[in-house]
Amino acid sequence: MPKVVIYTTAWCPYCVRAKALLDSKGVAYEEIAVDGEPALRAEMTQKAGRTSVPQIWIGERHVGGCDDLYALERAGRLDPLLQA
Repeated sequence: MPKVVIYTTAWCPYCVRAKALLDSKGVAYEEIAVDGEPALRAEMTQKAGRTSVPQIWIGERHVGGCDDLYALERAGRLDPLLQA
């Protein structure tokens, strides 16, 4: 199973939704909180090319944000990514 990394902030409802989907699938993930951490947010922005949270990686693949994660789920493409 590939490593899942999610950059979040505590107050972000999209972060909560993204983590809920991963939790519902029993997926372990590394959560990196960027609130009050400008260096971590800068690292996320540099890697993702986006400043919004959450930003999610499955293995080496940048999935994007919450809407992107749910779009993969609706398309039936999330489980195969998680099993790769």
